[in-house]
Amino acid sequence: MTLLILCDHDRGTLAEASLEALTFGRDLAQRAGLSCEAVLIGEDAESAAGPLAAHGAVQVHLASHVLLTDYGPEAWGETLTQLTRSTGATAVMACGTDRGNEVIAHVAARLDEPFVANCTNITPGDTWTMTRVQWGGSLLEDATLDAGHRLVTVAHHAVEATPTETPADGALVQFTPDLVAEAARTVVKDRVVLTQGITLATSPVVVGGGRGVGSEDGFAQLEDLAGALGGVVGCSRAVTNNGWRPHSDQVGQTGTRIAPDIYIAAGISGAIQHWVGAMAAKNILAVNTDGEANMVAKAGYAVIGDLHKVLPAITEEIVLRRG
Repeated sequence: MTLLILCDHDRGTLAEASLEALTFGRDLAQRAGLSCEAVLIGEDAESAAGPLAAHGAVQVHLASHVLLTDYGPEAWGETLTQLTRSTGATAVMACGTDRGNEVIAHVAARLDEPFVANCTNITPGDTWTMTRVQWGGSLLEDATLDAGHRLVTVAHHAVEATPTETPADGALVQFTPDLVAEAARTVVKDRVVLTQGITLATSPVVVGGGRGVGSEDGFAQLEDLAGALGGVVGCSRAVTNNGWRPHSDQVGQTGTRIAPDIYIAAGISGAIQHWVGAMAAKNILAVNTDGEANMVAKAGYAVIGDLHKVLPAITEEIVLRRG
């Protein structure tokens, strides 16, 4: 019996979220007595296969077809459905990114099976029990799943992608689906690059500012600190509502979810909507005049003081130590 794990890639470049799904899935497969197998779909898929064996994939199914020129939810969903049937897989998983949830939803519709999204924990058995994220992370729901095919996604950043101590075989297996032209009605045709290099979602260091920053000009001190640390600046919803920063900088339930090595939250109260986007950070340093603020309570480290004095002092010390 098999657990298929859909691995997303962009023209041969593997998405880090796919390795999260494999890390989560290989442990689940072991506990459920399933073979952990990865799936790559479309052109240049083989170029993305390199890390999959090291992260637990016993086999890597490479699906190719003249219609699979780029990402398309209908074509990918039909391809994964056919592969599920041909391999006799009893479970299918992806990371709970926009693409992962979209493709597994298509598979669920085609197989007429239930789909449980954004799980943080799964216990296999005759029925699977799981905890999943709801309402953007403000609610954790316990659920059970009893179906012919267990279709799930793992919440993004629920686990850290880590290789196994002993790599699996990762044998490449070719697969050609039977697709009709209509399956390619929704396929990516072109891309516009909005940002290059480190982004808010990928940066190892994020310096976030809230209402306590006080003004648009006040963010210059956050920019200085982020620059000294090689990071980027984020903000709370209150900041974007005031027009101090664009929505693309917002961390939170309706913004970007981050998972940096350290998140420096300056002048941020820590409302649940913001915490949902920041809670995957490995370390949090809160800088706030209010020692009772939610962000201070949730942070591993805190400085109770005026951010306009604290942040420049940190920046100055970093610059001094680096010569």
